[in-house]
Amino acid sequence: MSSSIPSTAVTAPAPATLKAELRALAWLAGPLVGANLLQMAVSAVDVIFVARLGTVELAAATLGVFLFNILLYSLIGLTSAAAPIIAAELGRRAHAVREVRRSFRMALWVAAAGSVPVILILAHGETLLLLAGQNPEVADRAGAFLDIILFAVVPGVAAGVMRTTAAALGRPFWVFGVTAVALGVAVLTNWLLVFGNWGFPALGLEGSALASVITMTAMMLAYALILVTDRRLRRFRLFGRWWRTEWSRFRDIIRIGTPIMFTWFFEGALFGGAAVLMGLIGVAEVAAHAVALNIAAVAFQIPFGIAQAATIRVGMAYGAADHAWIARAGRAALFLGIGVMAVTATAIWLSPRLLISAYIDVNAPENARVVALAMQYLVLAAIFQLVDGAQAVGAGILRGLQDTRVPMVIAGLGYWIGGFGTAIALGFGLGWQGVGIWTGLAVGLLCVSVLLLWRWHWRARLGMLPD
Repeated sequence: MSSSIPSTAVTAPAPATLKAELRALAWLAGPLVGANLLQMAVSAVDVIFVARLGTVELAAATLGVFLFNILLYSLIGLTSAAAPIIAAELGRRAHAVREVRRSFRMALWVAAAGSVPVILILAHGETLLLLAGQNPEVADRAGAFLDIILFAVVPGVAAGVMRTTAAALGRPFWVFGVTAVALGVAVLTNWLLVFGNWGFPALGLEGSALASVITMTAMMLAYALILVTDRRLRRFRLFGRWWRTEWSRFRDIIRIGTPIMFTWFFEGALFGGAAVLMGLIGVAEVAAHAVALNIAAVAFQIPFGIAQAATIRVGMAYGAADHAWIARAGRAALFLGIGVMAVTATAIWLSPRLLISAYIDVNAPENARVVALAMQYLVLAAIFQLVDGAQAVGAGILRGLQDTRVPMVIAGLGYWIGGFGTAIALGFGLGWQGVGIWTGLAVGLLCVSVLLLWRWHWRARLGMLPD
């Protein structure tokens, strides 16, 4: 994990060419992409193990994990404002130890404060699910699951802050390493606690929730150990004077992070809402939607990782007040993000049946309708891969300029008026059903990507660049 670091990967001076910037961006983005893919696996482990316990338990775990994840990752989005702030400090002064420490400390404070309402919501999970019209037995079991997994909120969001900081300070490979270890811990603890192997009690659904608490805590402790022992990171003394308040920095994180939180929530809720619309059509449509969406979600982790790295690269250029570097960093991110999504779009377009076969038996007669629908949806997924990558990277480079409020408004309007509105109009108004809903998703992503890239293009005229 202590491999040599290109001089352009973390600290100033700026790379002089687009090729050098691409190299620095790829060096930073690669481990983050890998970590994002592994994190998807960590999140799926609970559901995979609980699936063997029965339909009710599986439904409860699915609902519980969905509610937990959307709240946890929204909170992580709030604290992710530390990334552009730390990057800007490094761009202004490569050895800005005190400023980096302030940002890290206040991000942890925000994490602690934000955890309180999230925990309270999860503690009333059963009531919320009942209000949403869920089966009472499923809601009861999901409530039991959430009553335990809520203890993972604080370590989960704290680990998110440490992950962001490690990446911003030039140690992205630690992010990949910790997430890989977390996957192993998740598999082992679920195996021990769900089924009672090696003499452990067979706790079933509750055991899976406890396994998540252990996994998140292990991630938090691993990151903490890395931050105080890694040669590059320990000089920042990130946990020093953790009790000291820096209210101006606290407000900066809230100001920049709150729109990020809502942006992530708007996007996640769009796809959740699409699943609800599918449920109004039929069971086969829901199953096909789940398969196609999972394939698209795996592909999305690539531009999302690039966007996370782009926030850091553009943030450093922003801190250095180097307009040419800002332009170069944004251009490199868009080139890499859209280019990679062109490859994934081609793969989905050419081999949809092969990809579907990873989830269900495509040759079984009883799956014929699901396979046919999923292939239709994947054609549309291949089309919106490009705009999905563009909107992800567009949001990332704007965050590097600490511009988050207008992108939040763009996301809310684009996803919910452009996207969800089109899905309803085409899916039900014109009778296109599932194809109409997926077309609506593509329209929403297209609206958001166009507006974000327009804003990036006119960044100077809009007064978004530093003096």
